[in-house]
Amino acid sequence: MAAYTLEEKDSFIILGIGTELKSDYTDYAGMNKEKENFWRAVEQDGRLDALKVIATIDYIFAVNELVNHKRMYYAGVITEASVPEEHSVIQFPKGQYLVIKGEGKTADELSSKLTGIAFGQVLPEAENFAYVGGPNATVEMGQRDGFVYGEMWIPVVKK
Repeated sequence: MAAYTLEEKDSFIILGIGTELKSDYTDYAGMNKEKENFWRAVEQDGRLDALKVIATIDYIFAVNELVNHKRMYYAGVITEASVPEEHSVIQFPKGQYLVIKGEGKTADELSSKLTGIAFGQVLPEAENFAYVGGPNATVEMGQRDGFVYGEMWIPVVKK
């Protein structure tokens, strides 16, 4: 099984810009393409930079959440600033989180890699904990030696 840790986290809120993912939930290639296109759009039109300016920490979050039976995907930051209504507030609960660390050549590669490890290896093989829903996030923490590094945070409960 891939390396991971379980960490206790306080509740936190991400302020994000979102899009609905239309690909079937088993169509990983389709979902990854939608996510890449979304990131490209928010980087090019300045919305991501606007979020970075109001962030209280330098991490960039890629959040997956099910809202009213729609698979939503957000680019977000932790902030205490108030912003226009087009942004979504995503509440992460206090509790245990599955944390997987990694790196990739790009933020997209990091996110795809960590998501694959989490949902393709760690969670299916876990015997003491389970993911029962709620938002999960890939956290882009910085760059070193030409790679983007970060973590995946998934709220879990004991089995």
